[in-house]
Amino acid sequence: MYALRPATPADYDAIAAVIDGWWGRPILPALPRLFLDHFHGTSQVAETADGALAGFLIGILSPSLPGEAYIHFVGVAPGARKSGLARTMYERFFDLARGDGRRVVKAVTAPVNTASIAFHRRMGFEAGDPVPGYNGPGTSLVTFSRPL
Repeated sequence: MYALRPATPADYDAIAAVIDGWWGRPILPALPRLFLDHFHGTSQVAETADGALAGFLIGILSPSLPGEAYIHFVGVAPGARKSGLARTMYERFFDLARGDGRRVVKAVTAPVNTASIAFHRRMGFEAGDPVPGYNGPGTSLVTFSRPL
């Protein structure tokens, strides 16, 4: 139903154009261009048959922690939600991380994002309690960890 391909730096503008609308709030500052400039090889884009953006996953194989991988951001177009697209992108990233010898995948989300917390739990992640100040004063994030 959706074609998945590796991301490219050129995908940033299309993602930036829709991300705030997909979330219903300003979220673009959490995804600076550098992620697609430097981590496009471990990130994915999903497109509809006519080439429209349906989803993306920004993933990193940690250069500092050789056993870990990290999913920084995942977005699915409102019309593509509940189609299994997010699960497919996560599974593809898990395979990539496993193939590189990674043993765990980590992620974070805001405590208000209850849909994301529920999704990560369904995907086999263990959720930690919100960590106050995770990204500086006034920010709390829920951490996730999933063994591969």
